[in-house]
Amino acid sequence: MKQTDSVRIDLERFLPYRLSVLTNVVSGAIASVYQQRFGLTIPEWRVIAVLVRHPGLSAAEVAAHTRMDAVAVSRAVGRLLRSGRIRRSMSASDRRRSVLHVSPDGEAMYREIAPLALRYERHLLDGLRGPELAVLDSVLDKLMARAQALASATQREAVIRRQGPRRRGATTRAKRV
Repeated sequence: MKQTDSVRIDLERFLPYRLSVLTNVVSGAIASVYQQRFGLTIPEWRVIAVLVRHPGLSAAEVAAHTRMDAVAVSRAVGRLLRSGRIRRSMSASDRRRSVLHVSPDGEAMYREIAPLALRYERHLLDGLRGPELAVLDSVLDKLMARAQALASATQREAVIRRQGPRRRGATTRAKRV
């Protein structure tokens, strides 16, 4: 028996895989509407939606809010700037920092897409009863909190590994002093 034979993941039951597939199906279904109508990609829509909710973010902050790859956000921001759907300006408090805002054209487009997205969400959740919706909301909040904690722990471990044993000992000694 090979090593890989003893450790098999049943993808159809593996939660990260299931969540990823669900996200792709849900995003793809609603995306087809705004892609056909407005020529928007999923990352572009996410950037606009975040900027409507949180105007004045930098591209890095948009990436943090959406948990999207910085390169995908950068490309989406570039296309949205060229299409005139968002604007970039310098931060009033830090001239080295650029901030993003949805333009009037982007705002008008958002007002057309948002009701469609909300209607799609309602249809998606139609199969669940009130208590199930409350449980779903609670479970999603708990999974997000746990995933964020695990991600933070993984990042800390990676930093410690990069520091190596000599540096790690110095850091530990410094904390004790």
